[in-house]
Amino acid sequence: MPMRLAQFCTLLLFAIALVPEGAHVLELANKISLERDAYMTVQQIYRGWDLMGAEMIAALLAGLLLSFLSRREKAPFRLALAGSVLLAASLAIFFLWTFPANAATSNWSIAPENWMALREQWEYSRAAGGAFVLAAFCCITSSCLAYIPANRHPSAGAL
Repeated sequence: MPMRLAQFCTLLLFAIALVPEGAHVLELANKISLERDAYMTVQQIYRGWDLMGAEMIAALLAGLLLSFLSRREKAPFRLALAGSVLLAASLAIFFLWTFPANAATSNWSIAPENWMALREQWEYSRAAGGAFVLAAFCCITSSCLAYIPANRHPSAGAL
């Protein structure tokens, strides 16, 4: 039962992580060509989204726990670990490209001279992060589907 609970919690956390990332991806086409004032206004809708950082860390820890719990099964272990690594990569993308754009614009409350370059950096890093989170979710889901409980494993009754 602990494995199924860990799988459920991990899937739930990864799904929650996918929601804001997917929103960023879907918004990109409409936001990327906005004029400065409109873009600065639209960016204010993300106030408070920094709380999702805690959820991302929880999802990463859950993925690592699932990796540990499934370590005796090659495919579920590798898939859970891959999902965790992909989620960590999305966080790296955030801190390498998205966060610096937020800092340079004081969370989009000021428009520096290079605001258009920062907008592209922000938008495309969010899209890349979203792609990594989607891939991570697919890996975690596949890990859960590939897991065979020990009492149902084909080799359990072989001897």
